[in-house]
Amino acid sequence: MRSIAAPGLLLEPLLASHAHDMFAVLADPAIYEFENSAPPSEAWLHERYQRLQLRGPADGSELWLNWVIRLDTQELAGYVQATVMPGGRAFIAYELNSRFWRRGIGGRAVGAMLATLGRDCGVRDLSLFSRQPTFGRKACC
Repeated sequence: MRSIAAPGLLLEPLLASHAHDMFAVLADPAIYEFENSAPPSEAWLHERYQRLQLRGPADGSELWLNWVIRLDTQELAGYVQATVMPGGRAFIAYELNSRFWRRGIGGRAVGAMLATLGRDCGVRDLSLFSRQPTFGRKACC
């Protein structure tokens, strides 16, 4: 995995070392208004990120690609992710702290990720999950 530049932000491959800063980003209660809950602890998030760094299950049946969204201000705003399946299908998602909603950050981050998925992974079919209020709870694109 490599970093991906987009206007005003950089997508950095997610590492366990991002857990400290991302715990604060994901603690925003507005994100969980409709479902799920914040990570229970920074240690839990660190362990999760260690698993995600493996980039997929041992059987190789799918590819896990996760990036944190770093703004030009050096703040982390959230993440984008893709689970790439055989045959060019990917399930994608993103999450932003509510301080960054409605500023075009999610669109730029997802757009940069999609370009990479198409070019580097042969993805041609997408399903999107977002908790951001402008997109509703689930959408297929």
